[in-house]
Amino acid sequence: MNNYENLAVEDKDILLLEKDFRIFKLENELTQLKRMIFGAKSERFISADPSQLKLEIATEEIKPVEQEKTIVEAHARSNKKNKNHQGRHPFPESLPREVTTIYPEGFDETTTEPPIGVEVTEILEEIPGKFYVKRIERPKYKNAEGKIVIAELPSRLIEKGLFGEKLMTRILTDKYCDHLPLHRQQERLKRAGIDIKYSTLVDVPGQVVPKLLPLYEELKKQVLQSNYVQVDETPHPVLDSAVKKKTHRGYLWVYRSPEKKLVLFDYRKGRGREGPKELLETFSGFLQTDGYAVYDEFGLNKNITLTGCLAHARRYFEKALDSNREPAAYVIKQLQEVYAVEREIKQNNITGEEIVLMRKERSLPVMNELELWLKENLLSGKITPQSPLGKAISYSLSRWKKLTEYIYHPFLEIDNNLVENAIRPTVLGRKNYMFSGSHNGAERSAIMYSFIGSCKINGINPEEWLEDILLKISDTKFSDLHLLLPNNWEKSE
Repeated sequence: MNNYENLAVEDKDILLLEKDFRIFKLENELTQLKRMIFGAKSERFISADPSQLKLEIATEEIKPVEQEKTIVEAHARSNKKNKNHQGRHPFPESLPREVTTIYPEGFDETTTEPPIGVEVTEILEEIPGKFYVKRIERPKYKNAEGKIVIAELPSRLIEKGLFGEKLMTRILTDKYCDHLPLHRQQERLKRAGIDIKYSTLVDVPGQVVPKLLPLYEELKKQVLQSNYVQVDETPHPVLDSAVKKKTHRGYLWVYRSPEKKLVLFDYRKGRGREGPKELLETFSGFLQTDGYAVYDEFGLNKNITLTGCLAHARRYFEKALDSNREPAAYVIKQLQEVYAVEREIKQNNITGEEIVLMRKERSLPVMNELELWLKENLLSGKITPQSPLGKAISYSLSRWKKLTEYIYHPFLEIDNNLVENAIRPTVLGRKNYMFSGSHNGAERSAIMYSFIGSCKINGINPEEWLEDILLKISDTKFSDLHLLLPNNWEKSE
C-alpha cells in the first residue's frame, strides 16, 4: 500500500485540488504559447454570434472528376474581370517618362490624319544605382609675387572624407531606415566594382551622426516642451567587451509627442527608472504609459498626470479568452464600443470640446458599467486571482482612473499604440543586424531612429530630408535649428 492510500479523505481532496489547479495552470500556459506562435496578430476581436447560421458540411466523398471540374471552374471565375475594380493607381507625374510610340501597320509619324485616340500603357522600370566620382581639379598658378595660388575646396560636412553627401545619406538611410547592415552594403559596392574596407563604412555613422547631435538635442527639447508625451521602451542588444560570450541588454526608451509630431529615442544601458527620471526632470503635462511599475513614480510628481493605455488592458482579457471565454469576451466587446467612438472621431475629423462631449455621452457610460461589472466579478470569489481573467481584472481596476483619463481631454489618445508603432521598425533592425557594436553605436542608432521616425510621422522621405540637412546643418544657427526638424522642414529648391 503506497503513501497516497494512507492519506485521509480530506488530504486526498486537497491533493486532487492542487493537481487540478496545476494542470489548469500548465494547460493555460501551453495555450498562451501556442497563441503567441500560431495565433492571429490582429487585436480586432470577433465575438461568437449565437444567431449566426452554421454551415453543415456534407461528408459525402467528392469524385476525382468532379473535383477537377470544380478547380477548373474556380480558376476560370478568378480570371474574369471585376467590373467594380477601380484600376491601378497612376505612377507619380514627377517620375521621368521614356516614351515609345508603336504605330499600326500602314501608319507612321508621317501620316497626315490625326489619330482618333491613344492607348497608354505605363510600366515601372528601374535603372540600377550608378556610382560616379566627383573629380575636383584646382589649377595652381604663380602670382605676380611668385607665390603659388590655388582655389579653396568647397566646404564639406566631413573634411577629407571619402564619400559625398549623397552617398553618405544612402549609407545611413540603408542602415537605419531599411535596416541593411554595413557588411551587406559593402557587398553591394563590390558588385559595382568598388572595393571599400568595412572599417571605412563604419566610419560614416561614426563621423556623420555626431554632426547631427545639436539637432538631436533640439528635437529632445521640442518633445519635452510638449504638454502630452507617450512613452514606451524596447530592448536593444549591444556588444560589450565587459560581457563575455553574450551581448549586453540595453534599452531604447521612446518618447512620442502627438502635438509636435516628433519621436525621440533615448538609449540607456538598463531598464531602470534612472533613464526616464533624468530625461523627464523638467517635463510638465500628461504622460501616457503602459503598466510598467517604473512609470508609477511619475504619478507622484504634481506637474505630471499619468494616463494609461487601454490597449494593454484589452490584451490581458484577450489572453483570458481560452480559459474564461464568456466573461473575457464580454469585456472585449464593451471595449470595442469605446474604440468605435474613437474611430468615428477620426473619420469625421471631430476636434476640440466636441470630442469630450462625444466621449462623455457614449464612452463614459460604457466604462462606468464595465467598472461595476469588474468589481462585482472580482468580489464574487468565483474568479481565481492568479488566473488570466483574475490578473486582467486586477490590472484594469488598479489603473482605472488612468485608463479613463483620456475621456476628459480632447488631445489625449485612448492608448499608447502610436508610440508602439514608432518602435516596430527597430524590431526589424534587430533581426537584421542583431546588435549594436558598442554603447556609442547604440546612441547613434537612437539619434538616427529619432530623425527617421519623425520623418515618417510627418510623411517625409527620410533620404531626401537627410540629404538636405547634411548640406545645411554646418551653416545653420543654433536659434534656427528647429527649422530643420522634420515637422518644420521645407525642402530646398
